[in-house]
Amino acid sequence: MLQLPPLSIQRLRDRGVMLDPGLTDEEVTRVEERVGFQFGQEHREFLQDALPVGEFWPDWRHGATADLRKQLDWPVEGVLGNAARMSFWPPAWGERPTSADERERTARAQLDRVPRLVPVHSYRYITVDPIFVPSPVFSIHEIDVIVFGDDLLDFVAREFHMPPRHQSPAPTYVPFWSELAARTAAWELGQ
Repeated sequence: MLQLPPLSIQRLRDRGVMLDPGLTDEEVTRVEERVGFQFGQEHREFLQDALPVGEFWPDWRHGATADLRKQLDWPVEGVLGNAARMSFWPPAWGERPTSADERERTARAQLDRVPRLVPVHSYRYITVDPIFVPSPVFSIHEIDVIVFGDDLLDFVAREFHMPPRHQSPAPTYVPFWSELAARTAAWELGQ
C-alpha cells in the first residue's frame, strides 16, 4: 500500500474538508462499472481511506452517472473544442483537416489513445493508468494544463496551501497531458 492516502487525508482534515467514510470495494466497483473506467491504485486508496465531499469534489458515492461522465469528459472536450474551432493542432496528429467536423473526428480518434484522466477536485485530474505511478495531478482548462502536484500528497499540499512534509518524487511523464503542461509552462514564460 502506498503511504500517500493517510497523510493526504490527514492534511484535508487539518484544513477542515468534510470527509465521509471511504468507499468500500463494492462501491468502487459500482462506480467503475457505471461510469466506465477503473481508478488508479493511488486514487483508489485515497478514496477508500476517506471520501472528501462537498463543493468541487466528485460525488463518487451518490452522484448521477451523467454528471460523473461530464466531469470525466471535461479534459478531452476542452481539447476537442480547441482542435475543432481554434488553431490547436499537435504535429503528431498529422495535417490539420480543413473542416471543423473532420478536425473533431480526427482529434477524437487521437484523444482516444491518450491516458484517461479522472477528476480529483474541481478541475484537477489524475490518470487511471497504473503505469504512471505516482501519478501527477493536472489542473486542466481546455488546452491550458498545469502540473498541480507531483502526486496526490503534493496536490493536497498545493491545493490547500499546506507546506510539503515529504520529498516529492520526480514528476512522472504522462503522454500528451505532460506535453500540454510543458507547452503551457513555456507559453507562460514567453518562450
